Amino acid sequence: MLSETIELRGHIIDSLILPKVLDEIITHGATFKISEFRIGEGRADQSFARIEVTGPSADELDDLILRLRQHGAEVLEKKSVQLAAAPADGVFPEHFYVTTNQQTFAQLDDGEVEVHPALMDSAIVLDRTARTATATKFYGVKKGMEVVVGHQGIRVVPFQRTTSRTDVFEFMASNVSIEKPKTAVIREMAREFQRAKDESGKILVVGGPAIVHTGAAEHFEKLIDWGYINLLFAGNALAAHDIENALFGTSLGVFLEKGSLAEAGHENHMRAINVIRSAGGIKPAVKSGLLKSGIMYSCVKNGVDYVLAGSIRDDGPLPDVITDALEAQRAMRAKLEGVTIAMMMGTMLHSIAVGNLLPATVKTICVDMNPGVVTKLADRGTFQAIGLVTDIEPFLRELTDCIEQLR
Repeated sequence: MLSETIELRGHIIDSLILPKVLDEIITHGATFKISEFRIGEGRADQSFARIEVTGPSADELDDLILRLRQHGAEVLEKKSVQLAAAPADGVFPEHFYVTTNQQTFAQLDDGEVEVHPALMDSAIVLDRTARTATATKFYGVKKGMEVVVGHQGIRVVPFQRTTSRTDVFEFMASNVSIEKPKTAVIREMAREFQRAKDESGKILVVGGPAIVHTGAAEHFEKLIDWGYINLLFAGNALAAHDIENALFGTSLGVFLEKGSLAEAGHENHMRAINVIRSAGGIKPAVKSGLLKSGIMYSCVKNGVDYVLAGSIRDDGPLPDVITDALEAQRAMRAKLEGVTIAMMMGTMLHSIAVGNLLPATVKTICVDMNPGVVTKLADRGTFQAIGLVTDIEPFLRELTDCIEQLR
């Protein structure tokens, strides 16, 4: 039987870190002995635990320690990370360390280096000279780069609850239910939006075409005009149907105000795309006066940045759409600095894709008629996710009403 001593510190009791660690130990056939335990007396005080973990074999103990590190466990004996050279462009060495979206540090000689960005499903490329550690996707690694292998020398700081106030993102996180008290949650979301705006936070929206189809665009435009939206990630469909509505009053050929089909309305989204392609893009269309309303118009008018990422089913697409998936991912990652709230509405695949790019500290709201969307988002590792199973139009209408009362 082999043993390793770990330490836990922080809000390890009320954030449920300690029980999760002990459960991992027992579940994997190991035993533990708590040699030191200090409980914080005040709400803001941190707790501390030193635990001796004993496993049945070296390999099983090693695997268990890796799991415990994901909960913030620190091995008492600090050692530098182990490195191996990438064997080829786009290929990591065997046994490379796979990152999470939580704050991570790599031990290098006599000090720690923080890994940037906090990005899941990547490897860590370490530059000894510059003393930098970078979470890197497959397409970013080049032959010969030094990559962290194994988990030795890695420290993960798990997300812990705030001590300053009760937080709806913690109370409701990842709890998917149609029966949630939506009005109370939306009211608290409005306060979070106001708080982010007051504190110069950055609010990202990941939106699908349902924002337009459900008639919710007018509420979304209010949030943009009021300065509550700083960044928009979407696909070709949201922009195309928004512009179709702005030019022809239809979405998917249906008049949104009357709810009736337009004659030859199925052609309208293609004609809308053609208008924008002729103008050279969305911004030139706004500048020339061709585009005078809608979500994309409001984004351009208010200086809200956006990334439109394409898919194989896109019509057109609009000239602003990035059709290379890796280029789109790079563009989105480049704009995530400073994002504190992400609101995802009516787009499952786009939401999951962006969720994979976000650090665990970003508060995430997922609104969809399908409860499986937020479940998938949480299962992929997005810890701070509130899921509301509801139609987008009444959600945005109520959210804007609540925000208007706070302004």
